[in-house]
Amino acid sequence: MKIKDIEFKKFIGADKLAEKVEELAGLVDIDYKGKDPLFLPILNGSFVFAADLVRQVMTPCRVSFVKHSSMQGTGTTGQLKTLIGLQESLFNQDLILIEDVMDTGLTLSRVVEELKDLGTKSVEVITLFRKTKAREHAIQPRYIGFEIDDEFILGYGLDYDGWGRNLKDVYKQVGKAVD
Repeated sequence: MKIKDIEFKKFIGADKLAEKVEELAGLVDIDYKGKDPLFLPILNGSFVFAADLVRQVMTPCRVSFVKHSSMQGTGTTGQLKTLIGLQESLFNQDLILIEDVMDTGLTLSRVVEELKDLGTKSVEVITLFRKTKAREHAIQPRYIGFEIDDEFILGYGLDYDGWGRNLKDVYKQVGKAVD
């Protein structure tokens, strides 16, 4: 499949993604029984994963959104930009950040620092994908869907310059397209 100037091939199918989301939701239900977690998906990439995940979670919960980014094209800029902040108090809240891909860990480590400064009770991370280079930062997600190599992926909410978010499967880059 070609998206803009890059060739991709199927990496993880929709059925396998659904199984993993159900498994992660079950772990959240066990860990947060008797608590009232607030899910905080980091937009834009996590929106599909977040929607599927929170519909599988049986624990009563709330959902809000935050938008941070350090990505541009197929790489990271190394610079974190806060684009949309929170509009509610997070004091004494159990937060679960929902991330699509931990690329380097830059975005998550900064977001977790910001949230802890707001007096949260706890901040945990659930990520659908963690890349090998994500270990460059100290943040360790509590829940990890898939450990993957440092490959560029898209689909299931993940994009390449805004393209490919709508794909039900996840694809990985196999090379630049040749016309």
